[in-house]
Amino acid sequence: MSRSIERELRVEATPEVVYEVITSPEHLKEWWPDDADLTAVPGTTGTLTFQGGAKVVTLTVVEADPPTRFSFRWDYEDAVPTPENSLLVTFDLVADGAGTLLRFAETGYDEAAKSDEVYQDHVSGWSYFLPRLAPYAERAGLRP
Repeated sequence: MSRSIERELRVEATPEVVYEVITSPEHLKEWWPDDADLTAVPGTTGTLTFQGGAKVVTLTVVEADPPTRFSFRWDYEDAVPTPENSLLVTFDLVADGAGTLLRFAETGYDEAAKSDEVYQDHVSGWSYFLPRLAPYAERAGLRP
């Protein structure tokens, strides 16, 4: 059985709002990293900053298809991310009435030979951060 992290949550905001919340640095830092520097364009590289600046992680955007899908590779040390050296994070957004069904997946732990410790750290991290996304997106969606 391969190791992956999958979550599904309903957000009371449109897919367009949710897409902005998962791709825009100003919104990302409200629910996930301390800071973010990225552009949601395939092939671009950016950074996420955690632990008050103590940890800066590089990411490369794989897909940016507003407002339905955003994915990136991260947690790699080589210059170029590949399936053999990085993790793939994918956000799929499905319109659901007036809201959005967000399907999240982080895969590649086995292909990139990530340790069980890294896997458990990410399970804990996503279990903490993903529940912060919906309430923030719902508030953001109310802004004029």
